[in-house]
Amino acid sequence: MDGTIFIPLMVIIPIICAILVNLIHGTDKLTKIISVLGAICLPLVPIIATYGNHYFGGYQPLINGGLTAQLPAYANAIISGSVLEYFHPAITYAFGPGQQMILFILGIVAMCAVFISIAETRKTSGVYLYLLFMLSAALMAFVLTDDIFNLYVFFEIAALVQVGLILVSRVKGNYETGLKYMLLGEIGGSFLLLGIGLLLGLTGNVNISDMVMMIHSGAVDPTNPVLLFAAGMLIYGWLYATGLPPFNAIKSEVYSKGLPSGAMILQSFSVIGCITIGLTIIRIFGYLPTVQMVILAVSVLAMILGISMAMVQDDYKRIIAYLAVGELGYIGVGLGLGTPYSITAGLFQAVNELVVTSFLFIGFGLVLYKTKTSKISKLGGLLEHMPVAALLIVLAGFTMAGVPPFNVFQSKYMLCQAAMTAGIPELAIIMIILSIVTFLAFLKITYAIFLRPKPDDLEISSANVPKTTMAVMFLFLIICLVIGLCPDIVTSRLGVLALSALTL
Repeated sequence: MDGTIFIPLMVIIPIICAILVNLIHGTDKLTKIISVLGAICLPLVPIIATYGNHYFGGYQPLINGGLTAQLPAYANAIISGSVLEYFHPAITYAFGPGQQMILFILGIVAMCAVFISIAETRKTSGVYLYLLFMLSAALMAFVLTDDIFNLYVFFEIAALVQVGLILVSRVKGNYETGLKYMLLGEIGGSFLLLGIGLLLGLTGNVNISDMVMMIHSGAVDPTNPVLLFAAGMLIYGWLYATGLPPFNAIKSEVYSKGLPSGAMILQSFSVIGCITIGLTIIRIFGYLPTVQMVILAVSVLAMILGISMAMVQDDYKRIIAYLAVGELGYIGVGLGLGTPYSITAGLFQAVNELVVTSFLFIGFGLVLYKTKTSKISKLGGLLEHMPVAALLIVLAGFTMAGVPPFNVFQSKYMLCQAAMTAGIPELAIIMIILSIVTFLAFLKITYAIFLRPKPDDLEISSANVPKTTMAVMFLFLIICLVIGLCPDIVTSRLGVLALSALTL
């Protein structure tokens, strides 16, 4: 059996699960069964799928025998030997070692989000699970699609689902945050669509590989002002999707308004959007030094603003949110340097961030579960009430800061190496300094929440920490250790994706 038939199932299965749990949300037991089975499939399908391309409708490029009908002689004379033979007449999903690794880790995060949602609520919400599965499907499509308009469609779906996750969280101020994010999304999404429309008009294609081929073959003038304007529109859409400046404040607010399980998927959208749209920009406009400079400048600014804003917050949810946005800057640095090694390092950082940020969100979610407050100034003395969870949270914080032997140390070390090789040692120094500041920030949070004396007015719930949540935290810790000790498991696969992004 051809294993490439599993490629579209990575998107189809979560969509089907989303529809079913929404239709039968009144039946609690059946909803849980479907959700658990669907969640298990999310990391499983990428493992059993075979590398290759899936052409929807079976319409392969002509060079692969895409047309069964005999073409007229004059048509063959025009097409034969030209770039037209390589055009993709259908929406194409590309699945290789790099996509497999990203989708596997993303599937684990999404699966854990579903499990935690079921475990931490008395009555399972079909609507909430619908949103989790739909956002998971959109993110899977982000990674697989080689069609830029298909990417935009799922971008809009993901943006709407994010607003839904904010609205159902019932956190104070969630409606205001959802409205602001939706209004900004109208601008960011419109600019992205405008850029895509301009590229379609210039190249006659929406397939990314075809666009790259048209530009590099000389069929489209690479210095065309319209093409340069399209690059600006795509970069603006990339900034909105990821939450890089100037959208860092609203994106961090979005994270803080979600439930822990929802925040896991919300930050996954930013990470996946950062690498998918970023790689698209690099593939199409990588020949423009200005594009790389803009990506680098914004990424460095995001790192600095992320840690700076986190240090002045009194709400640990906002601290983690700002740090999560700042960590995206490291991914952007890898993409902006534009070498196979730096892009591999950026993708490696993205994979690590998917795990580590989720680790932190659910860890600090347990603090909220026990105390009903996220204000650091009101907390203290939690170590004796949740010692194991406290240790895991501290380890998660140190992991994000890049402390060895965990995985983020490896990716940040690779990024520093890439910066040095590119002749920008100042960039490596900045990343090292910011990692040290992040480490100090977590020391401050750890002391304030777990070590200092408990305030007299702080009420701590006697309810036991959910076993499912603890199991997920241990799973994330194991992943961080395994990847940290054996980084080649990940980098060898991501290197293939990085190299393909720089080759025609």
